[in-house]
Amino acid sequence: MSPPAATIAGLLEHAAAAWPDREAVVFPSLWRATYGGLRDEATQAARSLAALGVRAGDHVGILMPNCPDFVVTFFGAQLLGAVVVPINTRFRARELGFVVADADIDVLVTTDLVDEHVDHGARVAESLPGLAGAGDPADLRLEGFPRLRSVVLLGRGTRPGMVTHDEFRAQAGAAEGPARPDPNPDDPALILYTSGTTANPKGCIITHDSVIGPWRAAARRLGIGGDDRMWDPLPLFHLSCLGPLLFMADAGGTLVTSTHFDPPAALADIAAERITWLYSIFPTITMALVTHPSFPDLDTSGIRGTLNSAPPDTMRVIQRAFPHTPNYGGHFGLTEASGAVTCHRVDAPAEERIETHGAALAGLEVRAIDPESGRDVPPGEPGELLVRGRGLMAGYYGDPDATAEAIRDGWLHTGDLGTISADGMVTFRSRLKDMLKVGGENVSPAEIESHLSTHPSVKLAQVVGAPDTRLGEAVAAFVEVVPGATLTADEVIAHCEGAIASFKVPRHVRFVEDWPMSATKIQKFRLRAAIAGELEGPS
Repeated sequence: MSPPAATIAGLLEHAAAAWPDREAVVFPSLWRATYGGLRDEATQAARSLAALGVRAGDHVGILMPNCPDFVVTFFGAQLLGAVVVPINTRFRARELGFVVADADIDVLVTTDLVDEHVDHGARVAESLPGLAGAGDPADLRLEGFPRLRSVVLLGRGTRPGMVTHDEFRAQAGAAEGPARPDPNPDDPALILYTSGTTANPKGCIITHDSVIGPWRAAARRLGIGGDDRMWDPLPLFHLSCLGPLLFMADAGGTLVTSTHFDPPAALADIAAERITWLYSIFPTITMALVTHPSFPDLDTSGIRGTLNSAPPDTMRVIQRAFPHTPNYGGHFGLTEASGAVTCHRVDAPAEERIETHGAALAGLEVRAIDPESGRDVPPGEPGELLVRGRGLMAGYYGDPDATAEAIRDGWLHTGDLGTISADGMVTFRSRLKDMLKVGGENVSPAEIESHLSTHPSVKLAQVVGAPDTRLGEAVAAFVEVVPGATLTADEVIAHCEGAIASFKVPRHVRFVEDWPMSATKIQKFRLRAAIAGELEGPS
């Protein structure tokens, strides 16, 4: 048996050699690629990128939703030894321009194939002043973007200053076979940008080893193998889909995804594609599935496991929806630690799966400290979670000061509040900055959200602090109602009274249909701003 691949390009090369005819990635009704076919398409993309001057160590930006071109471009760049910079498709012109400059992107690849949702070409043009007037699209010289040589627009259209789809593909035929460097596992593979709330996003430098090691360990702990087919609707520019893409390639399994998440289409895909694992992770996705009117028609007998990251009561709601399928508590993870820090064993008992996020993965350590004193807290007591080991980022790109603040004495300070049990089970509670202080009492939003999720009419609930002259902060609950159900604010409050402490009962209830989202998470700072602005009234 050959040794495990140590680089992302190595994962693809090994899979193509070992299982050339197995399906690697599937976009139902759109594209199906075997490992051999994916390697061939990625090689063509590598030729095209090489013709634009991309060499080992160069930075290739990808601004696309989930689509076949994302997968092919990603692996094509890796075959050249380039560093891929996946860009959040929710970024607007200011954020996008910042990332292109800050990450020193040499070639940016985008698409117009989903313009009915977002016109990425127009957004790129807006973010790069002077692009439309550039003389040579293959040799840009834009003020403020000294490294940027080319912008590639895949799809059907054309835009001034951009290399077209046909021009990009034609270069693959004209170019000689690209050099296949042999990168070191400790070389950078990715620069992943965190979503900033009050400051510009920061780019996390992720090496091949730091992303492959933990995700490989997670797949093995869950017993995922070549016969598994994993459904993951999350964005490929985020580790919640990029990580599973890599561990499925490592295992020889199949990743099934889609360009846009649509509950009825997703349920049809899960059935038709004979899915064995659901990697939905976030309650916004999972609850949209299980509350959909067609969900009861889904045959779940072939699904081996679901992975979700939610408060315990919400986890129990999901478990009841899949009575014969274990529901695992996802991972505790963050971009700075390559997305996966903990995971359950496939045979973990039910309460452990529901109540915790599992133990640290091989090569990683987690501890909890008092954020004020820096001392370790006793088992089961909440503290700031710190991480050390194999999966940590190499640092923030171009920002040594922020790196030194985040990683101290080898430990990544996550800013997350959680507990670690005596037997090493890690449980994420909330972001430290999300904790509420109600009349001097510490209040965890996750605890209230967990209880609210037990109401049969609640599809999803999020809790934030609202300004209060007497208490300092009061509990505000934002609630999305199950389709077809009715619910009043008084009923929400009544559901809490007598079940949780009085200071935790929401004083404000607001109903929502659309949540303010980052790549994958609800932006609570916007909910806080909304309730604060409403209560303060016009200035």
